Amino acid sequence: MAETAPEAPATQRLSKLHLVWKFASAYPAQIAAALVALLVAATATLAIPRAFKLVVDQGFGAEQAGSIAPYFYGMLGIVGVLALATAVRFYFVSWLGERVVADLRRAVQTHLLTLDPSFFEENRPSEIASRLTSDTSVIEQVVGTSLSVALRNVFMGIGGIVYLFTLSAKLTGLMLLVIPLTIIPISIMGRRVRNLSRNSQDSIAGVGAMVSEVLGAIRIVQAFTQEPRERERFAGAVERTFVAAKRRIFTRAIMTAVVIGLIFTSITLVLWEGARDVISGDMTGGTITAFVLTAAIVAGAFGALTEVYGDVMRGAGAAGRMAELLQARPDIAAPANPVPLPLPAQGRLGFDHVTFRYPSKPDSKAVIDFTLDIAPGETVAVVGPSGAGKSTLFQLIQRFYDPQEGVLRLDGVALADADPRELRSRIALVPQESVVFATSAYENILYGRPDATEDEVWAAAEAANAATFLRALPDGIHTFLGEAGGRLSGGQRQRLAIARAILRDAPVLLLDEATSALDAESERLVQDALERLMEGRTTLVIAHRLSTVRTADRIVVMDQGQIAAIGTHDQLMAQGGLYARLARLQFEEAA
Repeated sequence: MAETAPEAPATQRLSKLHLVWKFASAYPAQIAAALVALLVAATATLAIPRAFKLVVDQGFGAEQAGSIAPYFYGMLGIVGVLALATAVRFYFVSWLGERVVADLRRAVQTHLLTLDPSFFEENRPSEIASRLTSDTSVIEQVVGTSLSVALRNVFMGIGGIVYLFTLSAKLTGLMLLVIPLTIIPISIMGRRVRNLSRNSQDSIAGVGAMVSEVLGAIRIVQAFTQEPRERERFAGAVERTFVAAKRRIFTRAIMTAVVIGLIFTSITLVLWEGARDVISGDMTGGTITAFVLTAAIVAGAFGALTEVYGDVMRGAGAAGRMAELLQARPDIAAPANPVPLPLPAQGRLGFDHVTFRYPSKPDSKAVIDFTLDIAPGETVAVVGPSGAGKSTLFQLIQRFYDPQEGVLRLDGVALADADPRELRSRIALVPQESVVFATSAYENILYGRPDATEDEVWAAAEAANAATFLRALPDGIHTFLGEAGGRLSGGQRQRLAIARAILRDAPVLLLDEATSALDAESERLVQDALERLMEGRTTLVIAHRLSTVRTADRIVVMDQGQIAAIGTHDQLMAQGGLYARLARLQFEEAA
């Protein structure tokens, strides 16, 4: 997705629209109604020149004025049918466009939720989000407008040519001689239009990604007074988008002008010949009138096809990018016959000679020959300098990645043999940076167990020392918390995350720097909540502040991906080494 592939042949690019058809074909009744309305509208359009022919040949030559009325009534009837059919066509194709895009967005988002973190290391979430909006908007335009316009003009172009032959085979043959000339500029300039369209879409996606990134870090931007820089950076990105769009528009305008110029030039020359036939008496006035009107319809139809061609190709490109997302397969997936985890859950964890490298850093080992058994209900702290591999252990336990060597087990079952969803249902996580969704506090806590009752949610909030501040919010626990929980302090967000983990009621608990960056009062409240949460659960704690892990059953000291030492606080202090050195530095600073 990061690199632009070489341009494929037109038929291959158009084949990417099969994704659109896959979603649209779920609504055959609406497709049928749109096609019928389209055919009726096209037929009514082509019937208008025929009606003019009758008016000119029969009505204008009538002796009584009343005899012309039926012909005009007939024309009015055709106009009424055209108007109604056009409205019906517009409704159903617009409905299909919106419905297909809604279904496509849901399908892509559902699929994205199954992909593992390694996919999002290589593909920026902000760019994916932008594609879900910009590319699907292009597809909506194609389904709801461009394809309908293309089909309508194909019908009118073919039908019009057939009718022209019935009026005058000689004039029609002369007019059709110019059509091959229109194919040449379409094929030459169409390729450039497609390339420019893709560049334009990429530029738009980049702008969307930049907006998401900057607004997500608005506090940092304003704290460092970088508003002018971000304005200039965004203005530059927008200007590049405009330049790319301007090139595409200019090329399409030239292509349209060339094609329409050729078509109408041919019509003018053919009509010149037709005027001679009328003067010589070989053709009636009504016939030349119908020929002119029909030729104009045919010319307009082919001209419109050149305009929508670029839109259809843009839609094919957008559909191709959506297909890439849908075709991405997770590296982590449930086996064909997953081994069920035993009941009741115990919470026993085991690392057996585990070695792991991140996919984005294949030459660097994050964890090396790691072996550790953790008994049910045991509290194990993992400490060490930054980059020692502590957080990697949590990623492996949750099976966001599989180790290249060794085996991890939960309750005796190898993680690779279990269903990842069943595995993760037995794990509760309190991350270092609390994730708070832009919804109510109630919904945020309920995320831990969606089938919980409101009483259970409140009980979890009480246990997490969060109930007091939740009651003080304007709408209590149902207060909207803003983007990323912007209405809460750091300590409040952390207690909300703990309440979520408490409600989860999982046998394995992972605490990743859960008390970091908190003031003394917030840390006391959070630590008190954590102690209640840890009761009776197998707990792994990552901590840089060693004062928070003194009471752990065991402390694992990691350095450069390996176990440097294991023991209690007192044992490790007596041994000296890395733990004792880190502890002395921290305790001396605290003093």
